[in-house]
This record gives sequence, structure tokens and C-alpha cells, in this order.
Amino acid sequence: MPNPSHFDVAIIGAGFSGLAAAIRLRQTGRDSFVIFERAAEVGGTWRDNVYPGCGCDVASPLYSFSFAPNPAWSRMFSGQPEILAYIQRTVSQFDLRPHIAFNTEIIRTEFSEATGRWTLTDRTGRVSTARVVLVAIGPLNRPARPRLPGLASFQGKTFHSSEWDTDYDLTGQRVGVIGTGASAIQFVPQIAPVVGQLSLFQRSAPWVLPRLDRAFSETEKTWFRRLPVLQWVQRELIYWRNELFGLVFFGNKKLTEQARAIAARHLARAIKDPNLRRKATPNYALGCKRVLISNDYYPALTRPNVELVTEGIREVTPTGIITDDGRERPLDALIFGTGFVASSFLIDLHISGRGGRSLFGEWQAGSAEAYRGTTVSGYPNMLVLVGPNTGLAHNSIIHIMESQVAYVLDYLRRLDAAGPGAYLDVRPAAQRAYNEQVQVQLRDTVWASGCQSWYQTAEGKNTTLLHTLTVKFRRSLKRVEMGDYELLRATRTAQATQVPAPTPA
Repeated sequence: MPNPSHFDVAIIGAGFSGLAAAIRLRQTGRDSFVIFERAAEVGGTWRDNVYPGCGCDVASPLYSFSFAPNPAWSRMFSGQPEILAYIQRTVSQFDLRPHIAFNTEIIRTEFSEATGRWTLTDRTGRVSTARVVLVAIGPLNRPARPRLPGLASFQGKTFHSSEWDTDYDLTGQRVGVIGTGASAIQFVPQIAPVVGQLSLFQRSAPWVLPRLDRAFSETEKTWFRRLPVLQWVQRELIYWRNELFGLVFFGNKKLTEQARAIAARHLARAIKDPNLRRKATPNYALGCKRVLISNDYYPALTRPNVELVTEGIREVTPTGIITDDGRERPLDALIFGTGFVASSFLIDLHISGRGGRSLFGEWQAGSAEAYRGTTVSGYPNMLVLVGPNTGLAHNSIIHIMESQVAYVLDYLRRLDAAGPGAYLDVRPAAQRAYNEQVQVQLRDTVWASGCQSWYQTAEGKNTTLLHTLTVKFRRSLKRVEMGDYELLRATRTAQATQVPAPTPA
């Protein structure tokens, strides 16, 4: 536990977003900060997900910090071990480890209107305080498990892809995989050659585009090291190509037809059997669910020991699965490739704001909302990194993180200018107006075309994805609009008094 226990900024989570904030704090001369990390190592989702074939759908030159380029990427799309190694190396490069409290899970975070500070309590009861709290836990940390009749009776091995049992030997086993999402299309091709039989239970076929992957030559790596501007140009080209593809989700019919044609050719070239091809063909608009990229998923489906099952699951028995057609498939192991619960932001953390309000309680009772995906009314001096409606389907989430961190830095400058004891609380009307506009814009996107996805709550509200292109979102976070905030000052009573806003810096 870093000392002292009173900090200017407390960051909860040592994944990409928390580390981005910490690095930028250091670069701007702010050293009074701590990162609380529940695990024994940094990395977040890239530490936890170790399933075979785990990797990123965004090219590595872009899926990395703009202020910490890596000229040594081995491939255009690097795997989990290399991404995690990059994160760990970056932590060492910026000397962040002295600021990280490992094995420290924050379970309570409470704001005091009297002091204008947050009190953070970890699971062991240790207490720290901070002027500003950055919640950097991310949405992909709670596995979604299917609710299937009889699942508890299954006598074989079960685990979720995000909790892969590396000690369990799949060789020769009869394996059932539930789900055909982003993780499944990565690990299915890896385990298919070693298992005895693989039954892949599909509820809806994914749209799959080719993965434009290749290895970087040693010559390229040398030039990237010698002339960093070359890697910057490469990064910019990848970013703008992805941003152009983003127009597919926002209603550009010409680009959508081109993407559909590419996906159809990709499927036809890999799967010649018309019956299997029909099963693997999506029946919803491209982009309504997550678009996946893979070169080996379709070929894996054509293996003689792999069966794509499209009949619904009637029940799980002690020895296998019975589908709606009455057929039972014996299984030794059952793997859930069913993704995460991303739309509800439910975690084992209590955040208490002004008047004792409960953030996750309010989000659970209604839906997750934030102002510009970053601040929440009633929770002063708290900023959420990768919060509601900041997720992406077309570009690098690290671009979103860095945009939000720039907003954090301006937020801190405003607090400094306001003087000791000041805190900022976004006005309810500003937050409400912003989120109403978000939902209006989302109505015209492909995500509102009728399919059911993990982007939405049970009521059908999209609380996950960004409503616009990332370039526009970055522009909206360039500076804090003080008119959208109340500037308050702490007192030693249970009240806070409004103070005049300082002249913007």
C-alpha cells in the first residue's frame, strides 16, 4: 500500500484506462495519486483472459497508447501475451509500480460534502482519501453465463472463456461450446484440432470479416525505432480507415453493402457445403451485433470433428445437452463463450455520492447514464473511464480512454483554479439533455435495427455504445464546459455552498 493514505487522485483499476490516466498525471507533474488494483498484477482484461487464441480485433499499432508507441509489435494483430507484456513494460517505462496498491480491492467509495473528499475503503478495512476518484474498472469484467435448465446437474467440466482452466486437458474430449461471439471465434479454431468432438451451439450466426493480419519484418521494426514518425503515420492510417468503417453503423448504405459483400465472399470461399454455409449466414443487419474478424473460424467449422448446432438447447443433462429436436449430445466439458454483462455495470463496489446516493444502485434501478460518458450528477469529483455509451464497434477503445483522460486533466485544472475545498458536480439538466441526445442519435444506427445484443439492457436501451464517431467524441471532451457544472466548496458542516465559477483557464 503506497504511503501516505491521502491522495489528490485515486484510480480504481490498473487496466489500460487506469494506467493511461496515471501516465498522463505523471507527465503533467501530478504525483499525488494511487492506483488501487484488486489483483496481483496490472493488465485488467488482458491479464484475466488467457484462453487459446485470445487477441484484439484492433490492430496493435492503434491498440496502444499514443504516448507510448511500441515499434516491436510482432504482428499487425498481436495476441494476449504480447499485449499484456506491452502493458507491463509501459508500467515500468513510466515508473508506475510505486503508485500501485496491488491486491487491494476497493469495496466502498463515499463522498463527503463537508470535506469535499472521497473516502475509499478496501476489503481489509484500510481507508484512504482522495480529492478526485477515477473509476477505471471497465465494463468487461463480469462474465455472462447462460441460464439453462439442468445446467447445475452437469457432471463434466464447465468454465467461462474469461476464466479458462489452463490445467484441464481438452485432448480427445467431447467438448460443447455455447456461444459464437468474439472469444468463441478465437478459441474454437485453437481447440478444434485437439478435441475429440466439438459441438458449437449457436443462437445467431455472427458477421465475420477477414482479419488483415501479417507479421512485421525485422526491417520494418528497425525503421519504426529509427523513425518514430513512420509508426505515427501507420497509426493514423489505421485510425482513419477504422473511422471510415464506422459509417457502416451510422447508416451509410454504400459502405454497408460493400462490407456485406466482403463478408459473403469470405464465407463462400471458406465453406463450400451449402447446408453449413446456410447455418453460418447471419439473418440480421450487419453491425447490429458485434462484427467479428477471423481467418480461421470458418475453416474450423468444416473440420470433420466439429458440428455447428443451430437447434435451441432444451436442457442440460448430467452427461450432455439435449436440443429442441430431441437429440442428446454427450459431453465431457462445457465452455461458455457468452461474453460479458456490459450494459448494467454491476460490480462488487459501492459508490456513495451526495446525500448518500448509490451510483450502481441507481443504475441498476434505471439504466447507466453519465454526462459525456465521464461524469455523473450527484457524484462530484468522480470521473468514469470507459463509462456508459463510450464503447466502440469500429475503432480503438484506447482512443476513447485518452480522450477522457484529457478531460480529466482539464477537470483537475478547473479544480485547482477554484482553490482548496472546491468540487464540481454536473448539473442534472445537463446530464439529462446529453443522454436524451445520445438516445435520439442511436435510433438512427444499425444497433436499433431490431436484433438483440449485449449492447442493450433487458428493456432494449443501448447504454454501451458511442452514439457518434470517435473524432467527434474527442472534440466534445476537449474542455470542461463550466456552465454544465455546479462549482461547490466544502464546509465543515454537512452542507456545501455554491461559489462563483473561476475564469476558465
